[in-house]
Amino acid sequence: QIRSIWMIFRNIFSKSETKMYPEEKLYLSPRYRGRVILTRNTNGEERCVACNLCSAVCPVDCIALQKSETNSGRWYPKFFRINFSRCIFCGLCEEACPTAAIQLMPDFELSDFKRQNLVYEKEDLLISGPGKYPDYDFYSVS
Repeated sequence: QIRSIWMIFRNIFSKSETKMYPEEKLYLSPRYRGRVILTRNTNGEERCVACNLCSAVCPVDCIALQKSETNSGRWYPKFFRINFSRCIFCGLCEEACPTAAIQLMPDFELSDFKRQNLVYEKEDLLISGPGKYPDYDFYSVS
């Protein structure tokens, strides 16, 4: 008992480690696996070639996409859908993507009152830039 009282007395005057979350944002490492995004090349085209590797490797099957083809023969996803109510943010889709189209960003604020609102379409996921890998171009490498 005396040891418990001593521990309480020792820690009562120490600085609190609790962060007041909405007002004080936590520092997240750039490697933090959060929200999934789709990126574009430097010329503005989307990087995804609809190879279905991300969908195949996903352990909870939260990624759905359908392949389509342009007149020039380039594949692209006709639709790309991620169900964030099922996603466990494991990062396997990012590792499997050969074009670095899928990237996980350090952002985790995805809560919503309706489950239907956690299904993101391609338009919700596409960003205007290259994301974490600005110099990578799949077509110049292969």
